Amino acid sequence: MDVNREAALYKLQTALGYSFADLTWLELALTHRSVGGRDNERLEFLGDSVLGFVISEQLFGQFPDEDEGALTRLRARLVRGWTLGELAAELQLGDCLLLGIGERKTGGSRRRSILANTMEAVLGAVLLDGGFVAVRQSILTIFKSRLNHLPPAETLKDAKTRLQEYLQARGYELPAYELIHQAGPDHARVFTVRCEVTGKGLQPGTANGRGNVVQAVASGSNRRTAEQQAAADILRQLQTETND
Repeated sequence: MDVNREAALYKLQTALGYSFADLTWLELALTHRSVGGRDNERLEFLGDSVLGFVISEQLFGQFPDEDEGALTRLRARLVRGWTLGELAAELQLGDCLLLGIGERKTGGSRRRSILANTMEAVLGAVLLDGGFVAVRQSILTIFKSRLNHLPPAETLKDAKTRLQEYLQARGYELPAYELIHQAGPDHARVFTVRCEVTGKGLQPGTANGRGNVVQAVASGSNRRTAEQQAAADILRQLQTETND
């Protein structure tokens, strides 16, 4: 084995808090499908499952007063691809990846989706090499900082949910969303959505405004993203009015 790669694998295992008895599991976990032959996708499936369970168990004990919805939002925050990609980058997983020539040329070792998937595969490899106790300890080790600094579960609700709850609590009608435009090629489509809230006493986004309608228009790579952004804008307008 190359000396530099050997050092990178040692550093990775140190960060995981686990040393592999059989390094072939780790090597397989780090092998992207672009290499050809055996790859890490089956280990990714396994790692995703055990990660979800361990994080769920930890949150259940860590937040005894939170309901199912709150625990679900907290778990989603931790196991989402963005967080896993961040963790993989912090562990310098990209230095250990085995990629095909095409992926190497296009920066695959820094691509967040590849890093996130590989992170799951590595956890699957720890499970097979060392068992559940070992992988549980590795997960809690690498997630320790994030588990200790989780935001309030209430703040993790998506914008559409928060807007709906805000309006319901004040007796207003639910928001209406309308797709008003879409453009661009199929692989780079842009969706534009209008969100509108009506109700007596509602005012548009400035403190001196008048009227019973608040609107926002937003765009995104899919309709759901555009709706979320428009809802967030409406919520900011309404909360600004409340605070003024």
